[in-house]
Amino acid sequence: MQINTISIDNSVSPAKIEFSEQFNVAVPFIDRHLEEGRGDKVVIKVHGGGDVTYATLAEHVNRAGNALLNLGVKPGDRVLMMVKDAPDFYYVYWGAIKAGILPVPLNTLLRAKDYAYMIENSEAAGVIYSPEFSEEVEPSLETATHKPPTVLKTEGPGKTFAMHMAAADTTLEPARVSPEDDAFWLYSSGSTGNPKGVVHAHKDMVITSQRYAVETLGMTEKDINFSAAKLFFAYGLGNAMTFPLWVGGSAILFAGPPSPADMHEIIETHRPTIYYGVPTLYAAQLKTMGNTNVDLSSIRIFISAGEALPPDLLRRWIAKTGAEILDGIGTTEILHIFLSNRPGEVKPGASGRTVPGYDAKIVDDDGNEVPDGETGSLMIKGESLLKLYWRNPEKTAESLHDGWMYTGDTYYRDEDGFLFCCGRSDDMLKVGGIWCSPVEIEAKLVEHPKVLEAAVVGRADDDELIKPEAFVVLNDAGDESDALKKELLEHCKAGLARYKYPRWFNFLDDLPKTATGKIQRFRLRSD
Repeated sequence: MQINTISIDNSVSPAKIEFSEQFNVAVPFIDRHLEEGRGDKVVIKVHGGGDVTYATLAEHVNRAGNALLNLGVKPGDRVLMMVKDAPDFYYVYWGAIKAGILPVPLNTLLRAKDYAYMIENSEAAGVIYSPEFSEEVEPSLETATHKPPTVLKTEGPGKTFAMHMAAADTTLEPARVSPEDDAFWLYSSGSTGNPKGVVHAHKDMVITSQRYAVETLGMTEKDINFSAAKLFFAYGLGNAMTFPLWVGGSAILFAGPPSPADMHEIIETHRPTIYYGVPTLYAAQLKTMGNTNVDLSSIRIFISAGEALPPDLLRRWIAKTGAEILDGIGTTEILHIFLSNRPGEVKPGASGRTVPGYDAKIVDDDGNEVPDGETGSLMIKGESLLKLYWRNPEKTAESLHDGWMYTGDTYYRDEDGFLFCCGRSDDMLKVGGIWCSPVEIEAKLVEHPKVLEAAVVGRADDDELIKPEAFVVLNDAGDESDALKKELLEHCKAGLARYKYPRWFNFLDDLPKTATGKIQRFRLRSD
């Protein structure tokens, strides 16, 4: 019987993917490359640090998996990871999976109370963290009612996970699991209420890598991937790890925050071929490029996700660089991008069309599909959907219906099959009895030359009727004035249906966002 194998039939579209009954996903993503002769090839380029080859990666993955087992962590246990974008992330993540242990990467920007909740919710057997995050991780361990038996820093003084890895064996037999068995968790961003544990299977990373990286982007082993989005959430996990590992390519890792200056330096130094950002960062980079010449010539594909890419930002980026940005949408629950524009097939304002292997439908409140041009709830079907929400059967039942998942986004489809985001379903406004998309108003505001970013929420007027309220980040601080508010008002009235214009304008230094770049509109609403 074949084990840990995948059969891919590219003679059909989408390609037909079949898994062996026994399948540990660490084998094709890590071990396969040694068999295919890539041992000496660099897989990880660390900005400001050294390189890691596929052979070194495979050895350290085995050491990490053995170290976890030697520490008493058992197959099926959860190990929380608060680890920076560095080779250690790869080692712990894939070592755990190969050993049958479930890695759970956590947002490294969270606070102690958030970590304490996840430690308790997951009943983690272990916590591995970079020393940079000690100030939040260590208090969370003290306050959490559940006490993980294994707690170690990745490196530094004292006992570390690196020490246990150094003493561990360099060979590791893959745990005997199936394609449908639990492989890893991610926690949802928790835009409302506590974050939810999203359980993914061994097959899921194969699906997203093949469907998006290969069949949508045409990625090959020659590609060098650089993701401004970090490894700890689904978007970055694919961009900076699973995609390059799937095709035998390379990834550039940078542990710091993604400032435009650092992004441009890394691009010019390491010459990536595929770059992944979010709209906020693209806007900031564009602003920087007004004063500085940046060599982006190595990049063949620019990708955006996290929040809808404003059409005007896309047009200005193309005018400045001559390059398209492929906007798309993905979720933690579906693991990566399932709607995307494609090279040479970009429509401003659209999330694109379905990625191969995924189906989309837009439904009304009764679950019936709506005609093209009408808004409704976006539902997605595909092979990478979460298995369930950990210990949350109500949310699982609410979200999953006969293989389809409610994304929580409001969309419409045009006559060409492109899908357009109107915002989170909870963010939609009903103004004068008519549904109104905050994204449409925000896109109009961003068209104004003085506006960098905008967010729109609903606010009750004196008659307790909901009207749009705008929060604006300007290109240049100090421009705030009543005259500018009037100018923005007229700009919106001239370009939108009359009922959609904002009734109030507020100027901010920054908009509240999740780690993935999604605007947290609920934090802007009046109590």
